[in-house]
Amino acid sequence: MAESFLILAQAGGGNPLGTLGFLVVLVAIMYFVMIRPQQKQLKEHRALLSALKKGDEVVTSGGILGKIHLVEDRTVTLEVSSGVRIRVLKTAISAKGAVPEGAPAAPAAAADEKKKEEK
Repeated sequence: MAESFLILAQAGGGNPLGTLGFLVVLVAIMYFVMIRPQQKQLKEHRALLSALKKGDEVVTSGGILGKIHLVEDRTVTLEVSSGVRIRVLKTAISAKGAVPEGAPAAPAAAADEKKKEEK
C-alpha cells in the first residue's frame, strides 16, 4: 500500500501551463461568483443613499422603520412615531419603503397576538 502512494507522488510532474491555466480559471470563477455581485450590491446601496429625501419611508439595518424628517451630510433624522425622532447614520439605512403587510411577524409578536385572541 505504501508503495502505491510513493509511485503516485513521484509521477506528479506535469505541464506547468496546465496548473497555471487552472489557477486563472479558478480566479475568474471567484471574481464572477463573489467579487462582482458584491460590487454591484455596493453600487446599488450608494445610489439608494444618494437618492434619500424628506418623506421617504426607510428601514435601518437594525430593523427600525421610520420616515425621513431631515437629511444631512452623514446622518438622517427619522421620525419613528409621531413626535419621536432619532438620528442614524446614512450607512445604516438598508432599504427604502415600508415593510409589506404580508411579511411574517417575529415569533414573540406572533405569540403575543395568539394570547390576545384567546382572551
